[in-house]
Amino acid sequence: MTAARSARSPAAVSRPGLRERKKTKTREAIRAATYALVRQQGYEATTVERIAERAEVSPSTVLRYFPTKEDIVLTDEYDPVMAAELAARPADEPWSASLRHVLRKALDLGAGEEAELTRLRTRLLAEVPAVRSRMLENMSATGRVLARAIAGRTGLDPDGLEVRIVSMSLVGGLMEVSRYWAEHDHEESLAKLVDRALDAPGERAARPARRPPGRAPKRLPPGPGPRGILTG
Repeated sequence: MTAARSARSPAAVSRPGLRERKKTKTREAIRAATYALVRQQGYEATTVERIAERAEVSPSTVLRYFPTKEDIVLTDEYDPVMAAELAARPADEPWSASLRHVLRKALDLGAGEEAELTRLRTRLLAEVPAVRSRMLENMSATGRVLARAIAGRTGLDPDGLEVRIVSMSLVGGLMEVSRYWAEHDHEESLAKLVDRALDAPGERAARPARRPPGRAPKRLPPGPGPRGILTG
């Protein structure tokens, strides 16, 4: 989700055919043209027509590979790799450890692209509403890929609530880490931010809620003890 270049699973050993190599070359040319134009003139001024001219393809070719301009920034080949990594984790491994491994794998996959390009992508995600909106639309598709991987590993229903929550927490976590990193001028390392993101729920649950200054605690009227689902 945070890297632009194609990635292949280490298990993949077959060399792609000529047609597939040409498609990959065209995708990379379109991406390179887009980023060059964004650096020169900004995101809004970078039109599909200008991208096509720079990449030496037609506008229809650009839209055939990427349905929207935002997809050029967001589309990557990492979802299947992340799903495979998650499915390969030990069945008895805690979810927090599995998620940490998969998120770190995503960072490793993105390490091959230029640092400047990584920062540009995350800055667009943080600053351009259209990019952020498109990311939210794409998150559900990524979540479904990961949900199937989780279901295959655990035997649970891929449409079950727990599986959907875990898969979307992974996708949403990556998005929020990227946004936070950009909003804070890329000062911290991405790996450390991932660790913070995964540690945050446990720390929050273990820490008592803080009451705003000057607000007195709410007092309940006297009465019988609390009744709930378990107490009846």
